[in-house]
Amino acid sequence: MTGEGPVADERRAEDQPGGLDVVSAWAWVEAFHRRFSADAAELGDLDRRAGDGDFGNNILAALRRVRARLEQTQPTTPGAVFLGVSHGFLNTGGTSGPLFGLWFRGIGRVTDGPVLTLAQLAAGVEAGTATVQRLGKARPGDKTMVDAMVPAVGALAAAVADGLDLPDGVALAAEAARGGALATESLRARRGRASYVGDVARGVLDPGALTVALFFDSCRG
Repeated sequence: MTGEGPVADERRAEDQPGGLDVVSAWAWVEAFHRRFSADAAELGDLDRRAGDGDFGNNILAALRRVRARLEQTQPTTPGAVFLGVSHGFLNTGGTSGPLFGLWFRGIGRVTDGPVLTLAQLAAGVEAGTATVQRLGKARPGDKTMVDAMVPAVGALAAAVADGLDLPDGVALAAEAARGGALATESLRARRGRASYVGDVARGVLDPGALTVALFFDSCRG
């Protein structure tokens, strides 16, 4: 996604204290792609230890579709950027990709304005997480991506209530999501592919939860 479209401006999401415009939203997605690509092998290894091992490749494929989608459509609002992300993930194999697609759709649908505020981001993450929980039937403690999503929802809501700006709010969401992801190491999986192997998955971090944390942390570039 470099060199084309609004992301060529090279602004980062954290440089937009009042909210995300289309440039900073696209830059956030680009940073997420870079960060995930760097960690894909490790995340894939975690999935192999507790699942079928296709997580890293599936998410990388989704991110390539995201790149193609954004370069083709050239979105003009931050909401449209995240809807483009959603489209790329929804057309990915496996279970995690489509669930992430629905999560990003919640963010993309929250506004069609020129700026995505922290309050809108919080509402979008909450809506997307509710959809993932409804369809995946997962709760915190089940050793899934929800273990990172739900703490992020709480952190964003608290940040809005405290009147924080977007960078500080997303930083709190990243910290909360990371804590939730790390807590999955000791859990026995009750949903998803890892649930098939029972206690074998204990001691293995959930790659989906780590990816949620990675997404929020990528807002800082």
